[in-house]
Amino acid sequence: MASYAPDRIDPATIDWANLGFSYVKTNGCVKYVWKDGKWNEGELLKDFKVTLDVAATVLHYGQSCFEGLKAFRMKDGKVRVFRPELNARRMIKSCRSLCMAAPPEELFLSAVRRAIEANIDYVPPYGSNGAMYIRPFVFGSGAQVGLSPAKEYIFIVLVIPVGEYYVGGMGAPTKALIKHKLDRAATYGTGQVKMGGNYAPSLGPTLAAKEKGYTVLLFLDSKENKYVDEFATSNFAALTAPDANGKRIYVTPKSTSALASITNRSLCELAALRFGWGVERRRVPWEEVRSGGFEEVAACGTAVIITPVSEIHREVGKPKTSASAKTKTNSSSVWDDDDDEEEDVELDIAKVADQSSKFEGFRQLYDAYRALQTGDLDGWQTYGWLWPEEGI
Repeated sequence: MASYAPDRIDPATIDWANLGFSYVKTNGCVKYVWKDGKWNEGELLKDFKVTLDVAATVLHYGQSCFEGLKAFRMKDGKVRVFRPELNARRMIKSCRSLCMAAPPEELFLSAVRRAIEANIDYVPPYGSNGAMYIRPFVFGSGAQVGLSPAKEYIFIVLVIPVGEYYVGGMGAPTKALIKHKLDRAATYGTGQVKMGGNYAPSLGPTLAAKEKGYTVLLFLDSKENKYVDEFATSNFAALTAPDANGKRIYVTPKSTSALASITNRSLCELAALRFGWGVERRRVPWEEVRSGGFEEVAACGTAVIITPVSEIHREVGKPKTSASAKTKTNSSSVWDDDDDEEEDVELDIAKVADQSSKFEGFRQLYDAYRALQTGDLDGWQTYGWLWPEEGI
């Protein structure tokens, strides 16, 4: 049994069946430092706090990226991580996009294993429907203010036990909102990498949308506002109605500004390998979604796995009424103040999923996906998706 960190939550007191998706203090995290061209041997931090090292990120113009993956206690009692090599490779891509030192794949996997082993008692038990969420992140450290890459980087792997991200999961279809004049990422920007700057701008609009009854925001392409990119928290996926043989087509956007989701990729592959469904990764016009081109629509990602979406509302700008129009004042300034007043909008409501289907297609995928992660799916070993093969 692992030695416990100060003030940690005793795993014996955790209600595994009712875990939420929030921070839980465990035994600690692992930390590595890159300096003078190499990564050090790393250490276990038993009392992790936000320090000046972390705060120094602001001195490096946002040089920070992160990952999210999960470990499961499986049917055989062993703990394994779901496809961590793909997260390692995506982090390398993210780091390179931001001119950062990237943890090599071997180091990434070793760090993940060390963090799990140090907190093995916090992995939810088999059958609890919980998982150990793993959050690796890299940021620039060491004080400097010039616009240039940092000379030192810190790599940390944090782990916490979690339950469902959205309460209700597959049994609770949600509503999404497309906000007027709000883009997630530029067409040829950094939308494909998992960096902090891609997520922070949507936090305020997401909170405002939740106050109006929406679960998540959906973004269209920033160039034409005609094609689906992804949700604020996860990728977009859709299923066609089954054909005469019960086969469906799994459709997901191919976009230069959407994150390459490992969950989405795995669902695509499972749809083809397990169910023999067709898979199309292509541009998805919003009008195709709006006009009922799909029987089922969902958000998919590591935290949520699959969240069914029954309606998507789109804000549409309209001319201001005379009562709401802003009166301009004369100014002698050569620099006009920006007009930040919100434009009047109306809602275009699209019922994007056939409620008679009860999301049976995504339910099939979800059940198979979870069974694979827990070792309940016959032949789960043949996929090679759980690491290490022998377990921890």
